[in-house]
Amino acid sequence: VQLVESGGGLVQAGGSLGLSCVASGTILRINTMAWYRQAPGKQRSLVASITSGFSTNYADSVKDRFTISRDKITVYLQMNNLKPEDTAVYYCNINAKERFYDNNRDYWGQGTQVTVSS
Repeated sequence: VQLVESGGGLVQAGGSLGLSCVASGTILRINTMAWYRQAPGKQRSLVASITSGFSTNYADSVKDRFTISRDKITVYLQMNNLKPEDTAVYYCNINAKERFYDNNRDYWGQGTQVTVSS
């Protein structure tokens, strides 16, 4: 399974960016899809997640500003009213099963940089 992210970049505070992450390869089922982020000197933390039933969960710091969505193989993150503290590398994560006899496991994208200037 491979995950390819796109959409990062530089934006001014108050601006918007959209991230996307496409899964490819042998995939029987994708369960939860999520976005994490890691700022310099900090641990990687959950930004938002969405289940196969489209239930969503957000970090308190991004509620009402970020929206996660998905289709069969792609997860999106729409980020509005961005703040300098949102600056980080954003990672796509999926929990998926490749074949019938495989266990569910986590897969990660390579990360995309989001920089918000003040």
